[in-house]
Amino acid sequence: MWKHRTLADAAELPARPPAVPPEQAQEWCNFVVWTPDRVPAGCELLTGTLRKEAPPGRLEDHLSGHTPWSDNNPAAYRFEIAGDGRRLRVKEFLYDWAFPALDHPCLWESRAHAAPVDDRHVVWFGTDYLKNAAASARIDRTTVELSVLSGTFSEEEILGVYRALRPADPAVAAEFAATPFAALSYWARRADAAAVNVPVGLWTFRRRRSHESRWSTGAAAERLITGLGLPATLGGLDLDSAARFVDDQGREDVEAVYSGRPDRGRELRVIVQERGRGSLRIPAEPEDQPGERGTVRVGGVDVQLGWIDERYGPFQAVYAHGGVEATLLSSTGVGLDRAWFLGALTEAMS
Repeated sequence: MWKHRTLADAAELPARPPAVPPEQAQEWCNFVVWTPDRVPAGCELLTGTLRKEAPPGRLEDHLSGHTPWSDNNPAAYRFEIAGDGRRLRVKEFLYDWAFPALDHPCLWESRAHAAPVDDRHVVWFGTDYLKNAAASARIDRTTVELSVLSGTFSEEEILGVYRALRPADPAVAAEFAATPFAALSYWARRADAAAVNVPVGLWTFRRRRSHESRWSTGAAAERLITGLGLPATLGGLDLDSAARFVDDQGREDVEAVYSGRPDRGRELRVIVQERGRGSLRIPAEPEDQPGERGTVRVGGVDVQLGWIDERYGPFQAVYAHGGVEATLLSSTGVGLDRAWFLGALTEAMS
């Protein structure tokens, strides 16, 4: 399994993330570092910068070296492509503090649309929180976000950037395929990393910041989900990791990650609780996010269903069945369509 390097203390973080070639950055990252082997005409690839992982903590004179929205310090890699009076930025990281909303969280509140990158991955086009033209994809679990900082790039050029991405170190990329989510995630590995209250899908579910989690893999993860009626395989994907979440008011739920080869890039996430014991509320309220919503009947049970694109996903289902309440969420990709998701939903509810 892959194990990356980390800093021992947040005080070791430099004031500004240093410029580091992608091949050297990889040893510090808990995600596959991707770099393009070609760029749009008239542009050049600038050397990227690396934010190394460190324990939670913040020092006033180190603010530019820290993530701006919390005291946590996960790793990230950033590079720019520039030329002819235009410039774009690409940021790569493992989105591991919650399920990445709609599989393109940087486009939240934007009506996004997808295009295939290859025979497995899709890229989403929309507008980011800075109101810039933007795109996002998860490529073998690495979140790759792109934002146009100045000038214009066509969607064809942006799609070309994603299609040109190659792992900085192919040997390391193979090691990642053998590494479960719980062994990579900053929040799973660090008990002192504070939870983050963010949306996860088209139906509302958010964890309070007071939540604490304990993650497990293998037989321990299977024991955790079996008592709540979940199978070890779902939608053709194997159980990867699972965690029990408990907040300061005693609300409790279990989250299960199912992932599939190649490279664990296809994912289903189930959040399940005993009736009335957790933070999930049924019927769920819709999030303030464009998308399609409706109700389907599965095994005699009415299920709230939300989705963006019936061909690629993502999908979210919310249901109560037997003694449990749950939400099922999917990643996006070629082949992860409505029929596949409803089949997985039927398995989860059986």
